Amino acid sequence: MLKRKAYDDLLNWKKRRHLEHNRKCLLVKGARQVGKTFIIQEFGKNEYESFLYINFYRQPDMKAIFDGDLSASEVLKRITAYVPDFELIPGKTLIFLDEIQRCGNARTAVKFLAEDFRFDVISSGSLMGLTYGEDDDETVEVPESVPVGYESTLTMHSLDFEEFLWAVGYDEKAIDVLRSYYLSGDTIPAALHQKYEGLFREYIVVGGMPEVVASFAEYGDFNRVDRIQNDILQEYREDISKHAKGKEKQQVRMCYDAIPIQLAKELKKFQYSTVEKGQTRRKYAGSVQWLKDSEMVQVCYNSREPYLPLMANANEEQFKLYLNDTGLLCCLYGKETKLAVLNDTIMGNARGGIYENVISECLVKRGYTLYYYKPDSQHEIEFLIEKEGSVIPVEVKAGNRSTPSLNQFIQDYHPPYAYKLTNTQNGKADAKTTLPHYMSMFL
Repeated sequence: MLKRKAYDDLLNWKKRRHLEHNRKCLLVKGARQVGKTFIIQEFGKNEYESFLYINFYRQPDMKAIFDGDLSASEVLKRITAYVPDFELIPGKTLIFLDEIQRCGNARTAVKFLAEDFRFDVISSGSLMGLTYGEDDDETVEVPESVPVGYESTLTMHSLDFEEFLWAVGYDEKAIDVLRSYYLSGDTIPAALHQKYEGLFREYIVVGGMPEVVASFAEYGDFNRVDRIQNDILQEYREDISKHAKGKEKQQVRMCYDAIPIQLAKELKKFQYSTVEKGQTRRKYAGSVQWLKDSEMVQVCYNSREPYLPLMANANEEQFKLYLNDTGLLCCLYGKETKLAVLNDTIMGNARGGIYENVISECLVKRGYTLYYYKPDSQHEIEFLIEKEGSVIPVEVKAGNRSTPSLNQFIQDYHPPYAYKLTNTQNGKADAKTTLPHYMSMFL
């Protein structure tokens, strides 16, 4: 079984609910194939005496549990009727409502189950980031009431680099050694650096989708990796065809397909004209929003000024899009590009675009919201993050190139520190800290 950090998030939710008397159920969101169902099932089996899993896609008859009176007592009574061998144990039972978007009454009933407090409830489903009006799937039911105030939200992503290392055989002790170089600033030994740079390139190609990583950890077979990634991409395309509305079906697909092209050109912002010649925001803004809400992509907005809060300074008309998993990006580029990444021989703008995508992924998985800074045609900082009460610049270099934009930013705004992520060993010069790409997992 893959070790996931989300398991600790689930444990923390349970602890807050029971020790702090937090009357909130949990909604787990995230893109398709990131491992939501599996980790919640393992959590339920391991951490509770009694666990009930209801999947409204595979068990549509279970929707009848939520017909009629939605009070907790009536819902629980009907659960015992529909699942006769199931025992409800107060304080020791987890009810997992999967694909909950297919049962509007179940979504409404979460509020009353939360208020009842005797039993823990976790909900999840596909494309839960979409608002009900955005989803064209006829099986999605609009709830009479959304349980606002009675639900905590956990967003899951595919595996980050540390989880990838766990999967391929590196334990906490080995990673702690690496972390010690990050914290101390001591130069990491060249041999160790080369090893982790190679592992990070493998992570770029394999990505973090659980099924892909599990296969790679077991077989070490990049051809298997490619087949599974193509299956996932096909599911994403089918999701677009099924869930996007009307003419958005084609437009969302065109926007998604344009992202690898734009990253390979290292464009300074998302260009609608690359999606369709001569087109503008007016036609495709809704499609971009759909992709964002589906969590198939990450959006990085240009911040007009590098001051807190960055969201207040974000230019919503200037943004970049990154795929939610760099392994899928490399799969779209093809096997020869994957081989060039693994061998560290990839050249041109595509190299920079791939490294930007993977660092965007690493930052999002660390909990950061993405922004970039481009004050003029000559300067650009790939990412700005809010950390320890300051705005911190993060410049990404695929190789060990100079950093005039970062140097200018430091001179103009005097951040307490600044990061240059590159393929070299770590080092520090005044406010600028140089880190190898793989150390982005510690930021």
